[in-house]
Amino acid sequence: MLTSHELFGFMPPILAADILEYAHTHNRELYRATVSAVATTRKVRTVFLDKQARPARHAGMIAYLCRPGMEPAAGTLLRGWLLKGHQSVLADFLDGVGIAHKEGVVDDLPDSVDDAKLKSAVDTLLAKHSADVAKVYLHSFNTMNGSQWKNLDALLKEDTRLQF
Repeated sequence: MLTSHELFGFMPPILAADILEYAHTHNRELYRATVSAVATTRKVRTVFLDKQARPARHAGMIAYLCRPGMEPAAGTLLRGWLLKGHQSVLADFLDGVGIAHKEGVVDDLPDSVDDAKLKSAVDTLLAKHSADVAKVYLHSFNTMNGSQWKNLDALLKEDTRLQF
């Protein structure tokens, strides 16, 4: 099971850049918070990052988002990207495991889920959506929720389709 900052280290760089680009285009508040967190960690002012060309800025930000100290910022960025940009992934997975939700958001997750439903939901995600997006979502889902499902954790470790 990978944490948010580890996901940024293992995901393809093009996906990490797409996540930042999505935040830049669709969620300026989230993007500014991420820039600020990276600037603080680098001990520079945000204007220093803002003056860089966006591709160079994003490459530098990704290099920092991989660090353990950036876990809160990396997690917030991933959550924002998933909740706003990939609601269909969230909805398909939750529908597949039989959990009621509102636009991919759940108030109270069960402590566990049936193995067969989980495997079927994962298979559906991988067939219907980008494999990289599905992998990021599944790893994020299991680390960002209070209820970590042991069978999902095992699947993430054992199923080669879910590994980076």
